[in-house]
Amino acid sequence: MALRLYDTRTASVRDFEPLIPGRVSLYYCGATVQGRPHVGHVRSAVAFDILTRWLQHRGFDVLSVRNVTDIDDKILEKSLRSFNADFDTSEDPAQEPWFALAYRFEHAFHVAYDALGVQRPRYEPRATGHITEMHALIERLIAAGHAYPALDDSGDVYFDVLSWPHYGELTRQQVDELHAAPDADPRGKRDPRDFALWKGHKPGEPETASWDSPWGRGRPGWHLECSAMATKYLGAQFDIHGGGLDLRFPHHENELAQSAAAGDGFAQFWLHNGMVTFEGEKMSKSLGNTVSPDRMLEIARPVAVRYFLGQAHYRSPLDYKPTSLAEAEAAVERIETFLERAGHSATAEDESEAAVPAAFVAAMDDDLNVPAALAALHETVRSGNTDLDAGRREAAAARAGEVRTMMGVLGLSSVPDGGGGTGSPAAVALGRLVDGLLVHRAEAKAQKDYTAADRIRDQLTEVGVQIEDSPDGARWTLRKG
Repeated sequence: MALRLYDTRTASVRDFEPLIPGRVSLYYCGATVQGRPHVGHVRSAVAFDILTRWLQHRGFDVLSVRNVTDIDDKILEKSLRSFNADFDTSEDPAQEPWFALAYRFEHAFHVAYDALGVQRPRYEPRATGHITEMHALIERLIAAGHAYPALDDSGDVYFDVLSWPHYGELTRQQVDELHAAPDADPRGKRDPRDFALWKGHKPGEPETASWDSPWGRGRPGWHLECSAMATKYLGAQFDIHGGGLDLRFPHHENELAQSAAAGDGFAQFWLHNGMVTFEGEKMSKSLGNTVSPDRMLEIARPVAVRYFLGQAHYRSPLDYKPTSLAEAEAAVERIETFLERAGHSATAEDESEAAVPAAFVAAMDDDLNVPAALAALHETVRSGNTDLDAGRREAAAARAGEVRTMMGVLGLSSVPDGGGGTGSPAAVALGRLVDGLLVHRAEAKAQKDYTAADRIRDQLTEVGVQIEDSPDGARWTLRKG
């Protein structure tokens, strides 16, 4: 069976064949490092990590690129309001330089990715390191009649949307239905829908946040950078471009338009992962229904968090509930318990990978159908336990090898402490017991059984466990002394 993937551009599932046999070129959008990662960022990273691992399992050499947007309007705005004691500038000792803020949050993303076993891409270019490539792309677009310097003296350069008849093809929108692009002052535009390729330096912005260009000092527009970096590392035409569903418009639509208008074949497949919701509702700080990756890693082991983030089909919404991580932990424990019974470690390295069940292969080849793949994994665990109960050790060992290979494909065996928890055995046991009680407490509160919820809280308080309720859920600590 051929590997089939859903292509957003054609709105269809198509057979996937790489441009170069045996090698897959993959670009997926990384972070704009203006703050700490949210759960949507890590869900996307896990989804494309699973894609990469499956392609590698099928024998492909995957050349992967994930960008870092380290210069952006929001980064500059946040640096003006940011204070970090590690930095003290002569101009304003209360202001953290924009590049320092960006680097600080870039590190936070790496910490989150590493904690969840997300493989580092082959290349992870920063926007600020590719200004020359961006200038070259702008010049090509101007020469082709698809871009122009601003009509005022702002130093901006814009993509001429009406000059490109295919604009809107990725998201199947008509130009006449589109609103104005909000990324620059419209006074310098021929049309309000034109978007910025280059942004002229503005009064009040740090001089360090601008570069010389043929159009004056300035900095790149958001959409331009990905087109320039993707083609630098993968060529004018490559296999897959990925990212979150929220990036389809305007970001990916604009990438496609400017790259195609410049004469590049660009991506053959466009893949987009779904959003994360909270009990069926969009996550929002104003609604108090957000949960951060840091909070998830406080509630559950990293391997359970990874399991939860990867368990839904990548194109579907991933719904978080107060019980989600406990359910993921229970699923992981069933796998680990079988491997322990069979004498295998969930994180041990075999000299060679075992074959995986046909059902698992069929599921993963069917547009990365991870829910069906997990069903095949758990069915193999059940079969292995049956073999152990019947004394068929050799058959059970074969099933354990299959389970470990499937865990490797899904990235579950690559999570730090993925097979044995974190901390001492006593600390792990205590954490699981308390988290389990907090799940029951959350369920009681959801059912408005506040007597039961208070009883659980009182029981924990009596044994020295302090509970603090927050918009992200209940937190617990051990009482000192």
